[in-house]
Amino acid sequence: MKKCFIAILICFTYLGVHGQDEAHWLRNPSISPDGSTIAFSYHGNIYYVDTDGGNAIAITTGDAYDGYPVWSHDGKTIAFASDRHGNFDVYTIPAQGGMPTRLTFNSANDYPNDFTIDDKSVLFGSGREAPASSVRFPSPRLFLNLYTIPVQGGRPILVSAAGAESAHYNHDGTIIVFQDRKGYEDDLRKHHVSSVTRDIWIYDVAKNKYTEISDFVGENREPVFRIELIN
Repeated sequence: MKKCFIAILICFTYLGVHGQDEAHWLRNPSISPDGSTIAFSYHGNIYYVDTDGGNAIAITTGDAYDGYPVWSHDGKTIAFASDRHGNFDVYTIPAQGGMPTRLTFNSANDYPNDFTIDDKSVLFGSGREAPASSVRFPSPRLFLNLYTIPVQGGRPILVSAAGAESAHYNHDGTIIVFQDRKGYEDDLRKHHVSSVTRDIWIYDVAKNKYTEISDFVGENREPVFRIELIN
């Protein structure tokens, strides 16, 4: 019996050490504008690591769930969502760590998508009140409207009530690319083909015009603009 107990103890010790060497379920990766650093969420905190590898450094701590990091265009600030006051709100924090600043206070969940091109505001998705002209039925859990809010705090401004997710500006802030949300389908359903699969759209901010740019019958997701670096 004693030998059996020792063998079990050795197994658990090995598994514990092995688990520390290989972190799993790293989520929400976000690459810095200069391509040198990756921010991500793990065990409810935000970390960053060099793109060449190395030790990851936590920039948030605590019992709350912090996730969905996005970089400012100058690489100095990270916006993220945290449920430290109940539901998810948008916060900002210096990219190397520091004191978080809370930007949103609504009872609906808020998730950062991008910074405006001048880095003066954060573009975020929220299920808070849609305008009366919206064609979608009210559902804070399903349909997120796009808002901006100043990084210094202030009043959120509605950008779009089109049910947009994973929204990003182009290089001059005139176009927003996003994926739509049509219904209740599970985000993680594999090989999904139906009338509610997501499609990619672009929104011309000045013209208030939407254009669908994908036609695959399955899921079209996580759009980003390609940035060309000129030497």
